[in-house]
Amino acid sequence: MGSNYQNIHQDLIDACRHGNAKSQFEIYRLYYKAMYNSCFRIINNTQEAEDVMQEAFLSAFDKINSYKGEVSFGAWLKRIVVNKALDFLKKNKIDSLPLNDAISQLSEKEETQENSENENSVDDIKKAIKQLPSGYRIVLSLYLIEAYDHEEIGEILNISASTSRSQYNRAKKKLIQILENNTGNPLKKRIK
Repeated sequence: MGSNYQNIHQDLIDACRHGNAKSQFEIYRLYYKAMYNSCFRIINNTQEAEDVMQEAFLSAFDKINSYKGEVSFGAWLKRIVVNKALDFLKKNKIDSLPLNDAISQLSEKEETQENSENENSVDDIKKAIKQLPSGYRIVLSLYLIEAYDHEEIGEILNISASTSRSQYNRAKKKLIQILENNTGNPLKKRIK
């Protein structure tokens, strides 16, 4: 077993373990924005993301004694937030297509489409990501933005790592197609 992660806010984490409300509020303040953003990228609804994120913090404080310091506190907390967001989607049957079925929904044209280069603004890309079906948006967000690898994504979503890779590649192609349709310009640059 590896050594424990040294958190810069370890004193706050320890105080939270003893139920210190001030420390819980401070942890919330420090991590709120990043955790909300992670939640929003999965749920794609401002109010629902806010509610789910609040539940995730409550859950984290309830089980803070299970945090063993093997990863950063932020990574541990983000895993709780991501799982809560995915549970919310499942519970509410949002975009009810299972991930594996969503993969087969892409046309052959998207599979073989050549990508050329183009400049796109960050806002264009954010808007295009919001237009992705939730299965694609989730894998793309977990991989590109949340920096999970395909094995971790597979574990989180209960799919294989190869399905995660396949889903990610199809999500990139769909994103490029959306960007081309929205801007009217063929892309000049591949999304890595």
